[in-house]
This record gives sequence, C-alpha cells and structure tokens, in this order.
Amino acid sequence: MTMAVRETPPGECPQCWQHAHDRRIHRKLKPREDCPQCIDHMVNGHPYLAPQQSKGWW
Repeated sequence: MTMAVRETPPGECPQCWQHAHDRRIHRKLKPREDCPQCIDHMVNGHPYLAPQQSKGWW
C-alpha cells in the first residue's frame, strides 16, 4: 500500500509531517534503529514551521 505525499498543513513542521506520514523515509532503517534526522530534530527542535493560514480578512 503506497500513500501519496500530502502538502504540509499550515502551522505544522514540514519535517515532522513528512516523517510521520511518508513510510518510505524510514523504510531503510533496521528494526529498532532510530532515524538520525528524527533524533536530531527532537534534540535541536524545529528548524521552521509552515506559516499559519489567515483566519479572516483582516
């Protein structure tokens, strides 16, 4: 079962979103092996967040 990669929703971290919803990213890891990019992300935080959607016209 393959899943189409979706756009990152407004206000979400693009890396967190892709790593959570695209199984191909972690497919190369061995059982119980941590993703180095995810570990770095947890330690160092989000590099940036996707901009929030405007809630109104003002």
